[in-house]
Amino acid sequence: MIKPLKEIDKNTDFREGKMLLLDKPYGITSFKLVRNVRNWVKKNYRIREKLKVGHAGTLDPLASGLMIICTGKMTRKIQELQDTHKTYEGCFTFGATTPSLDLETPVDQSFPTAYLTENTLKEAFKEFTGEQKQTPPVYSAVKIKGRRAYDYARTDTHVILREKDIVIYSLELLSFKENMAEFRIKCSKGTYIRSLARDLGAHLQSGAYLSRLVRTEVGPYKLEEAFSPEELEQKLILGNQSGLDIIRPQG
Repeated sequence: MIKPLKEIDKNTDFREGKMLLLDKPYGITSFKLVRNVRNWVKKNYRIREKLKVGHAGTLDPLASGLMIICTGKMTRKIQELQDTHKTYEGCFTFGATTPSLDLETPVDQSFPTAYLTENTLKEAFKEFTGEQKQTPPVYSAVKIKGRRAYDYARTDTHVILREKDIVIYSLELLSFKENMAEFRIKCSKGTYIRSLARDLGAHLQSGAYLSRLVRTEVGPYKLEEAFSPEELEQKLILGNQSGLDIIRPQG
């Protein structure tokens, strides 16, 4: 198991390679978080040459939670980290659909939901557990002929996305109230929770979209171990200027 960076001082070598656990806020892109980390490190450690920084699994702008960011030579481990399972908690809203399958776009269709119950959903969740094929959302970063799928979607250009093999190891209903189903899921890499919302809604003939999503685990790494972006930026400033070990508080 690769150990994430928890101590930062003036001798921390980001070019040699470090792994950081970050809590991505709601509303920003994964690309922007990676860019911010690169800028903060280069500025505070006076790195003028190119610094490799990458992430081991993207999160949608409207999702939050754990992202693994690697610097320098540690970027060679990104594929290994991406191959691990992911755990999420979130909310499916039934009775409507949106083109983006989440809150990025407005509702385009509504459906009856009076027949939905906790037992109905639990049985449906069982149907979507295990090995299966899944089609990515049209609003996704999947590349088609060199362009992202969401670029086509935003210009109303129809494209065909290929199904992918995924595994849903567990899918647990935490609560169901007023058409909103709180859930916890453990799944393989490449699983789109927005696509799962779409497919559950179609299966139940009720429509559904993803209204909240937080990634809580990536393999053995947990969200509670992560720095907020603000914490990391401050620790980079203090760590370099003081030369003292900056240790992330526990709890």
